[in-house]
Amino acid sequence: MDFKKTLPALAIFACLGMPSAYAQASIFMYDDANDLDTEEKKDWDASAELGLLFTSGNTETETFKTKLSAARDYENWRHKGIIDYYRSEQEDQGTGESFTTGDRLFMSAQSNYKFSPESRSSLFVFGSYEEDKFSGYDYQGTVAVGYGARYRYSPALFADYEVGPGYSVNKPIVNGVVQEQESSGILRVAGNLVWEITETSKFNALASSEVGQDNTKSRAELSISANVNSSLALKFSVAANHNSFLEDSTKEKLDTETAVTLVYSF
Repeated sequence: MDFKKTLPALAIFACLGMPSAYAQASIFMYDDANDLDTEEKKDWDASAELGLLFTSGNTETETFKTKLSAARDYENWRHKGIIDYYRSEQEDQGTGESFTTGDRLFMSAQSNYKFSPESRSSLFVFGSYEEDKFSGYDYQGTVAVGYGARYRYSPALFADYEVGPGYSVNKPIVNGVVQEQESSGILRVAGNLVWEITETSKFNALASSEVGQDNTKSRAELSISANVNSSLALKFSVAANHNSFLEDSTKEKLDTETAVTLVYSF
């Protein structure tokens, strides 16, 4: 299939816009706009996010972005898992050969044990794994435990806060050569603000920082989404991923991403 010939239709259908780097999507805390009914046993809530972008002419590029997430809130437990993948290719106009400009896989999982079904306080266990060779690391992984609290400021506005110690591992890349694995203790601090603007639109502000002895890894995302129908939503997001220290000084410490995607909930 010649994807470049399908540029107009795919670009409009997929609605992905301007990814400038390989930063994080929504990966922290919980993004439900209302507390779930903890008395009723429910199945997992899941959603799939998709974006495609193709350009032709003076610049030939292909960009693919997808995210799968699942969440469940029942009695004393709250769970969430995410798989987020991004890939971008560009064609050399001189040689006609394609080369990869972005390739990132991120996975995370978290469970919170609430002290009671109605409690705003909880204990959490969090784990994440990321592969992004363009970030200056072959991979980065984190495990953390700690205390979390949810504060509801109004029927349409709430925030989650979490803090706790953890452990990180990574493999730096210097001049294209993968180095030995490094590890260190960290302090993980995370927050999530959710504002249900109307019945069909929602605003999210997410932030996370993993403070280590040599490197502090931080992520943030601002997003606004609007429902097209009961299952489909259009989402605009601005995200950033920052490492305070990179062994390869030729790499940028900050990656950013601006995107418009379609989100399907099922």
